[in-house]
Amino acid sequence: MVQTVLIVEDERMVREAVSSYLRKQGCQVFWAENGKDALDIFKKEAVTFVILDLMLPDMTGEEICTILRKRSRVPIIMLTAKTQEEDILNGLRIGADDYITKPFSLKQLYARMEVILRRTGDELKPLSQKFSWNADDLVVDFEHREVYKKGKPLNLTPSEWKILSALIRHPQKVYTRDELIDLVFDSDFSGYNRVIDTHIKNLRKKVECNPKSPVYVRTVHGIGYKFGGEEE
Repeated sequence: MVQTVLIVEDERMVREAVSSYLRKQGCQVFWAENGKDALDIFKKEAVTFVILDLMLPDMTGEEICTILRKRSRVPIIMLTAKTQEEDILNGLRIGADDYITKPFSLKQLYARMEVILRRTGDELKPLSQKFSWNADDLVVDFEHREVYKKGKPLNLTPSEWKILSALIRHPQKVYTRDELIDLVFDSDFSGYNRVIDTHIKNLRKKVECNPKSPVYVRTVHGIGYKFGGEEE
């Protein structure tokens, strides 16, 4: 099980113990000790699993979980010292896949991760592989962050890459402009949300054969955008 795991935990001993154990299992590990850093990492990296503490200095784990669920189906295990049934049920209601109370066994945590990944494996796209559409008309290599159109590499801007990768990760999801802005810009962005349309227009010029009749970056009128390609 090779996963890219984001650990969000402000207790150094817990964070280091979990990080060390998961690295020994072959996982790539990122960590954050507050909510802001966690969300920044999630925007930049192809995270495939999140271990999330509920008690953080700047945001609650519930708030972070809610934000992540608006953007992704990534599996989430919540860590907490809370043992009240209502706290556990609330975490599951807002989108956590599992809930582990402290103190906990590292072996138990890893076993829970494996169970969740077996259960959700059919729904999640592995992001460390190449994907192609329409006889290699469009190829996206998530591991190296490279995109090819008819065999030629495309020079995407960071914003264009974030938009395209988000759409591909969740091909059934329709992203609103506000959701894409959250992915592309800092959380304090206060500009006009139609700015995302300019990025979409520029992206289509690069990935579409006919930008006026897009195949991959499709408009869902009145809502936003979604990915339209069928993976080969």
